[in-house]
This record gives sequence, C-alpha cells and structure tokens, in this order.
Amino acid sequence: MKTPGWFTRNRAPSHLRIATAVTLIFAAAAMAFFAAGPSSVVAQSAGAQALPKPKPLPPKKGATAFAATSPLAPGSPWQLLTNQPPVLDYADCGPGNPILLTDGTVMVQDSGCQDWWKLTPDEFGSYVNGTWTQLASTPAGYSPLYHSSAVLPDGRVIIEGGEYNFLQPVWTNLGAIYDPLTDTWTSVNPPTGWSTIGDAQSVVLFDGTFMQANCCTSQAALLEPKTLTWAPTGSNKFDVNDEEGWTLLPNKHVLTVDAYVFAYDASGTNSEIYNPATGSWSSAGSTIVQLWDSAKGCGGKNHASFEVGPGVLRADGTVFYTGANRCGAGHTAIYNSNTGVWTAGPDFPDSLDISDGPAALEPNGKVLMMASPLIFRTPSTFLEWDGSSLTEISPAPHASSDSSFYGNFLVLPTGQILFTDFFFVSVYNPSGTYDPAWAPTIQSGPTRVRPGGSYVISGHRFNGMSQGAAYGDDQQAATNFPLVRITNNRTGHVFYSRTHDHSSMGVASGDLVSTHFDVPVTQEHGPSQLVVVANGIPSAPLAITVN
Repeated sequence: MKTPGWFTRNRAPSHLRIATAVTLIFAAAAMAFFAAGPSSVVAQSAGAQALPKPKPLPPKKGATAFAATSPLAPGSPWQLLTNQPPVLDYADCGPGNPILLTDGTVMVQDSGCQDWWKLTPDEFGSYVNGTWTQLASTPAGYSPLYHSSAVLPDGRVIIEGGEYNFLQPVWTNLGAIYDPLTDTWTSVNPPTGWSTIGDAQSVVLFDGTFMQANCCTSQAALLEPKTLTWAPTGSNKFDVNDEEGWTLLPNKHVLTVDAYVFAYDASGTNSEIYNPATGSWSSAGSTIVQLWDSAKGCGGKNHASFEVGPGVLRADGTVFYTGANRCGAGHTAIYNSNTGVWTAGPDFPDSLDISDGPAALEPNGKVLMMASPLIFRTPSTFLEWDGSSLTEISPAPHASSDSSFYGNFLVLPTGQILFTDFFFVSVYNPSGTYDPAWAPTIQSGPTRVRPGGSYVISGHRFNGMSQGAAYGDDQQAATNFPLVRITNNRTGHVFYSRTHDHSSMGVASGDLVSTHFDVPVTQEHGPSQLVVVANGIPSAPLAITVN
C-alpha cells in the first residue's frame, strides 16, 4: 500500500469520455506484442552493434476521430484548440513533438512524417484560438519518429536521430537544423564514428552548448553551432544512454538515472552526474527505489522494457523523478540538487507508471504528469505532484484511449501546458499562480522601440527555474530561455519579439542574463507594456513607447 498522505484522488466525472478512434488490426496486435513481450536486444547491425527493441508506432487513426470527440464539461481545466493542425498523414503519424520558438510561436511535427506546422497565437495572445501554417519539411531521406529536439540560443531548432525513419525502426544517425528566419532545414552530419543516434536524449547546457547522446552506446558529443561539427564528451559513463533522460541542474551539472540497457542488474539503482567542466560522468548515488523497468518480479531480463519516466526540476531545487514497472505500480524518487541526496517518493496508484511519457513544471510549482498502466498500455491518467503528495486530476481529451508514451507537454508563455497525443492538440490550465520570487526581473532595457528594431535587455531569472517540460529519452521540449512580449495599451493586442543569442541557459540561476530581441515589423505604435517571460512566468511590466 502507498505511504499515507502521498496520494489523493480528485477524479473528474465520466463526462469526458472520448469515442475511440478506428484502430487497425495490425496496430492493435503490435501494441499487445510490445506491452507483453520481452524487450531485450532484438537486432544487430552489420557491425555487430546491439540495438534495443523499438517502442510502438503511433496508433492508427480514422479520419472521424476529432468529430467523434465529446465536448469537455464546463469547468474542465483542459481545452481543445479551436483549430487543429491539418497534418498530412493523420492516420499513420499525427501531431506531436511541440517546440516553443523564441518568437512565441509553436512548432509541431506530424510525428513520424516529414511535415511540420506552426501555431501562431491570435491577436490577444490566445493559443487556443491560434492558427496553423505549414513549415518546410525535413530534408529528403529524413522522416524521424522519437528523436531528440532543442532550441539553440541563436533561435534555431535542432533535431537529431530517430528510433524510426519513415516509420521503419533503424535508430538513424541523421539530423537537421531548422532556421525560423528562412524556413529552411539544413542536414547535420553525425559525430565521427556514430552509426546510431536513435531515440537519444539531448540537452542545452548552461553555457548554450548543445549536448547529444548516442542511444545505443555510452557516447555523447557537443555541437559547434556555426560549423555544425561535433566534439566528443561524456567519459566514464556507467552504461549506454538508451532510455535515459537528462535534467539540467542549478549547479550547471546534468542528472541522469541509469537504465541498465545491455548491463542488466535486477537490483540496479544507480544515477549519474555530468560535469561540463570535466566532460565526464560520476555516480550520483542510489535512487533508493528502482526507477527503470527491470521486470524483476515478473520475468526478469527477458521481459524488461528498461524504460524510465521523466524527471523535472522544481523551484525548490528538487528533481521529481518518475519510474516504469512492468510488474506493478511505478516508483518515484526525489533528488535534492542542493545536498546531492536521493529519497524515495510515493508509488503511483494502482498499476500506473510512466514508461516513456511527459511531465512539466506548472507555473504554480506543481509537476504535471501523464501515466498509464504497466508498459505501453491504456488508458492514461493525469496527476500532479506538489512536493508532498500525488493527486489525480481531470483527464485530457482522449485519455481513455491514450498510453503515456503518446503524450508530449510544452510550457507555453501564457502559463498553460500544451499537450499533444498523436490525435489532438489541447492545453491544460493550471490552478493558482507563481511565487513572485520565481519571476524574471528586468534590470535594464529600452523604453522606446520601433517596429523592426533590434535591442538588448538584461535581468535575472531569464531562464526560469527549470527546463519546463521533460519526456525521458527523446522529444525534449525545454523552454528555459527568455521571451519578450509587448502588449499595446490601447488595443490589448499581443506581440512577441524574436529573442536570440541569450548569454546563458542556466536554470534557477541568480546570474545576470541578457538577450537580444527583434521587434516585429507588425508591432503596433503607441504606449505599451513589455515583459520578459520564462517558463510561463512573466516579469513585472516595463512601460515602453513604440514609435
């Protein structure tokens, strides 16, 4: 039984039931196989490199899935977007992998396919009422699913690898970088000697350097963004990177929980810390409870999925880490980044866990997460962690047919959490508000700007208290960078300036941070209010004049 006080239920009534979309027999059979079958090594390349078993593909969907969606009840914290992305292959792929650009728009992939879409909020800043435009497709030969992703300090977006390419499991080593200014993709060659990247994790380090893992080895590399070349890093890694996630800490280090892929230990609980100064890993101690799925009590190694749930840094310096478990309820653990000490958290209720799935830090300090039973099963359940207890909350649209690995979260500048699940795009509206101590503060900035002009603004907590959202090994959606939002006093119309070249990406930092911002040529003239936003939390407004 769970520790008393850890978990409470706050289940919404069953009015949010969603009609199940049409599922092809093959997809159902494949899901059953992955949920129940062994998950050890299943493939070897010509060079004898071992490869793990792939995660299931997105569910097959019928064209009437959205029309069959039941309306949400009044008072629900969830809202479906008024306009859904018109992805090109809804049946096989579907909306996923949301990425916040530095101009306040959101990129969404037709996951597994090559088409990408941009969500632009309406004139009052509403993403719910926003509109979609198609962006350039990924380069020829590259159509990834379950890959890494990040927004670089210069505003470009990089995606690397993919467990699938064109919906075929190949653990590709391809990659590409997207420039929002020109709406173009440029292919990125892999680090020297890498035959795989696959469903690997990535992180933008405190100094803005992009760090990429190789899924199927212990290798990692740092990107030189101007030349798109790589330098090796990450020596002394305990095991291969597969299934593990990376969490950026306030001390500029990176935390991971080992998944023991190709190093099976039924009782293994090791975690590791990456130190950018030395470029090496060292043990961060035992997580106390096992967070990776070893299937220790229900078949062992040949039935283990090796999955690990996401870890999210909270404003108090603790990382709430979630686990996967084929045999029953998943465990959780809490890492105190101030002391370097792990403590056991509450088990999930019933047989829930997160065997790949999203979590995000809400502006109110709670961690939102998506769980489902055992490994890759449905339905999904949504919960919040407030630092002392887990509470079940209202389900998202289509939760009854979702598994946790379908989902992705993204923290919006409005403080809402955008959610994708291969079916729809919706937002979650968190309750409460933020602690003012977490908000960005502006130290210096212009008081007069002009449309089309470029400026520098500086202050503190411009990168927020956390990376924002997490998923585990793939599909990163970090938002620890500053946005500039200008609202016209007379019309109330909202405009985002494109930010770029941030001086730091360090989370929960007291350092002075600056960024450049380019005012859009469409910016309305007159008295206005400028705020800097990080992870959905705005600064106090700076009065400016646009002329």
